[in-house]
Amino acid sequence: MWLLRRDSATAYRGGAAKNLKEEFATYGLPAPMFYIVGGLKIICGTLLIAGLWFPQVVLPAAAVVAFLMLGAVVMHLKVGDAVSKYVPAALMLGMSGAICVLSLS
Repeated sequence: MWLLRRDSATAYRGGAAKNLKEEFATYGLPAPMFYIVGGLKIICGTLLIAGLWFPQVVLPAAAVVAFLMLGAVVMHLKVGDAVSKYVPAALMLGMSGAICVLSLS
């Protein structure tokens, strides 16, 4: 969704943000962080798909996604968002964490 809905308002944006850039500002993050996080999410998503053919990339990609989603949950907590706003990040954290655990076995 990073590419498709970054300029759209959703029920999951932090604080009263109407788009992703406003959301990062709500969290008090510097402007370059928007591009760093976005780039990492796009790269890791691509690597997770590539993992169908190259399994060695799955664990590092899933670990980075888990780290980013942990950060997203923490940022929602920081600004006092309702639980409903960070459910998607928490679910992605759980799924990427499960991928990491399964990749290790």
